[in-house]
Amino acid sequence: MRFNRVYDFQRALCEDPKLIEEWFGLVSNMRAKYGIVDSDFYNFDETGFMMGVICPGMVVTSIERCGRSKAIQPGNREWATAIICGNGEGWTIPLFLMVQGQYHLSNWYTESGFPADWALKPTSNGWTNNETGLEWLKHFDKHTIRQRKGKYRMLVLDGHESHESISFQSYCKSNDIICLRLPPHSSHLTQPLDVGCFGVLKRSYSCQIEGFIKAHINHITKVEFFIAFKAAYLQSFTIQNMKAGFRGAGLIPFDPQSILSKLDIRIRTSTPPSTSLELTNSWISQTPHNPTEALLQSTLVKARMARHQSSSPTPIFETVQALAKGTERLAYEVTLLSAENRILRRANEALSKRRRAKKNSTT
Repeated sequence: MRFNRVYDFQRALCEDPKLIEEWFGLVSNMRAKYGIVDSDFYNFDETGFMMGVICPGMVVTSIERCGRSKAIQPGNREWATAIICGNGEGWTIPLFLMVQGQYHLSNWYTESGFPADWALKPTSNGWTNNETGLEWLKHFDKHTIRQRKGKYRMLVLDGHESHESISFQSYCKSNDIICLRLPPHSSHLTQPLDVGCFGVLKRSYSCQIEGFIKAHINHITKVEFFIAFKAAYLQSFTIQNMKAGFRGAGLIPFDPQSILSKLDIRIRTSTPPSTSLELTNSWISQTPHNPTEALLQSTLVKARMARHQSSSPTPIFETVQALAKGTERLAYEVTLLSAENRILRRANEALSKRRRAKKNSTT
């Protein structure tokens, strides 16, 4: 017996192998067109943190212990967002970090060891927007312009609103930055940062916060956050992890099959119960009324044609197979519509009963 795994419909839609194949085709064509080498091939994305919140994890407990284990956390839910970017050779550009606030405070830098080349921006909520997206793009340009080997740099990014703004796209066009947008809801498969680094960063940050808790620091200020985040970032964003992300996403080395082989999702209606051998053998030719009967009819026709010896039946096989597929698809649609109609009729009957009951009670 197995439990069904609940799976987001939009994510399942975007795990269609055809869509992922098209993504890899786009990457290959664009890299060839603009002469993009590995060191000019970047991926960037945002990831958010609640400063005093740690990730749940597995722990070892006594067999006699009842109930779930609990871990204390500071509980400061102030938000911070890190924009992180690395290339196919494992190099990451200096971090761009947003925190909730209005002004820069001197102790953020003097007490936390905040790296001088990192960018820190206070915002009203610690989130990114179109303005900060453009600021980050200029930050990216500043740190990569002298590193580039060819004329163009390529950025793999998701469909966040700040990446789609006119100012963002205009700046890219003016500065020879080629943007490739990931297929929606596919970053867990196709984005190097998601595949190789972000999970490690979150776990490492949680460990740093747990260290503060053990030291009886029960409120995480921005200074403690910067200390913890810096340590977690340096542990997580190594050359090896960044390269592993590009490798795990099938981008460097270019290996689409490593991703396509993981896809087992097809958006389709429920498969009808399998037909027994006895049912197949006892089927007589007639108009099919459901998907199973359509397949049985097709099998019967092909079996009869196979016994025909005077000419090759191959063209007829192909014609009948196409007809059977069309019939099967239409039968599925009819089945779905019939089920939907039954549900709507039951809902309508229930609504009518409630209305009649309400009318009778008022009279």
